[in-house]
Amino acid sequence: MSDDEQKIAAAERALQYVESGMKLGLGTGTTAAKFVDLLGPKVQAGLELTCVATSEATQARAKALGIRMSTLDETPFLDLTIDGADQLDGELHLIKGGGGALLREKIVATSSDRMIVIADASKRVEMLGSHPLPVEVVRFGLTATRNTVIALASDAGCEGEITLRQGADGKPFLTDSGNYILDCAFGRIEEPEDLDDALKMVPGVVENGLFLGIADLAIVAGPDGITLLSAKDNDNGDD
Repeated sequence: MSDDEQKIAAAERALQYVESGMKLGLGTGTTAAKFVDLLGPKVQAGLELTCVATSEATQARAKALGIRMSTLDETPFLDLTIDGADQLDGELHLIKGGGGALLREKIVATSSDRMIVIADASKRVEMLGSHPLPVEVVRFGLTATRNTVIALASDAGCEGEITLRQGADGKPFLTDSGNYILDCAFGRIEEPEDLDDALKMVPGVVENGLFLGIADLAIVAGPDGITLLSAKDNDNGDD
């Protein structure tokens, strides 16, 4: 299977966890978009859901498919969020934010009873870090914030190039909340908890793309089928 086919397979498997009447968080990114596209026909066929999107792009995509949308202000407690990941390890530590929605993704995920990650096999790694870690920052004091991120990340054992993400127009990329993103190419994140704690100490940092202790299950599709990774026991189930 190609990467695209693997994404579709993971998204199809995730549909098994969706029940009528659920309050559902919808993720952002290429794999999450596959899930939304598959969910649309189910809703049109009678599946009753109230959904909250993690980005303006997902909101527009879901509404176009006739999915009933709400907000976290209207629906503050969700049953389940289904989202993708840029990387995941065997302990279900994640890097997210490649699509620029990490802040809203984390808010929605932590407002849910459960989070299920859907991914193709290329996203599973032994150690996080080969994919740059997105860090969402306010625009004010950008240089000072970046310098503090460099210093505190180094104290946490992480060093590497930190760049301001650019949009397709060549201007700094803006998140849906109007913030910038620093992409941190650390290569290896040996102690993600330490790095997470360090980044939370930086006043100009709004949120970072480390999702630790948030995901409950990962559905990883590969050439040989589906692998389920559970946060409960870190055991795999293949089929």
